[in-house]
Amino acid sequence: MALSVLKHTVQLTLKSIGYSSIQCRFISVTSCKFSARNSENDYDLVVVGGGSGGLACAKEAVSYGKKVAVLDFVTPSPHGTTWGLGGTCVNVGCIPKKLMHQAALLGEAVKEAVFYGWEISDPEEIKINWENMRQAVQNHVKSVNWVTRVMLREKQIEYVNGHAEFVDDHKILARLKNGSERTLTAQNIVIAVGGRPNYPEIPGAKEYCITSDDIFSLEKPPGNTLVIGAGYIGLECAGFLRGMGMEATVMVRSVVLRGFDQQMATLLTQEMEDRGVKFLQRCIPLKVVKVKSGKLQ
Repeated sequence: MALSVLKHTVQLTLKSIGYSSIQCRFISVTSCKFSARNSENDYDLVVVGGGSGGLACAKEAVSYGKKVAVLDFVTPSPHGTTWGLGGTCVNVGCIPKKLMHQAALLGEAVKEAVFYGWEISDPEEIKINWENMRQAVQNHVKSVNWVTRVMLREKQIEYVNGHAEFVDDHKILARLKNGSERTLTAQNIVIAVGGRPNYPEIPGAKEYCITSDDIFSLEKPPGNTLVIGAGYIGLECAGFLRGMGMEATVMVRSVVLRGFDQQMATLLTQEMEDRGVKFLQRCIPLKVVKVKSGKLQ
């Protein structure tokens, strides 16, 4: 029985949550069987994108005895940041963010410990070593990258570290990291490329500003930080930076956590303000410049 699919192309505009527009082809699966691979194709399924969705799709297909390949490639950020297999969550999202958040919580717990009898000479002198913390976070991320590659090998899913381009409906051209090219053909192709942060179209943004793609691997602490945008990613970054002792200010372009329950958003804003995070309400950045002191303005 052939796989019954519904294919349609949509334009996703995700600028409201800080991501650029992405064109995706969605495949709605109404049967658990893929269409049979004919002799002209290399694979039953090629998945473009090695994040959570793409990997889950690949593993499911293999469980039905299909021959599968996964293509994954990370275009460096404007500041040159790149990462390994596993997608946003593993590399520049959930996992490193939660680890840095935990580091901030531990620092706060040490300062609060004196109220529970712990003798600490001067809690206010406790500081985080950014380099040690960053290295611990990146070591964990790289361990997950490795485990993911091992999992693909064990399940006999071929991993191709290459940038994919469509040649036709069943053919992909992969531009590999070493500069060579490779062609893959498949009966079914799934696009699961995810999204990337969107820079505001203002002077100095890409030259001087970083995004969540960069912050988790910064070699030096960012210091006093202005977070442009009050979505959940911006608030999370502001929260752990403040917890580590840095000044953090959130520039709110419309409302905090737009699209979420606003009663909860108000309570969260109040809690963050109580912890020292500042909020600039109803502000839109016009440009970013570096002054003589080296600071950004």
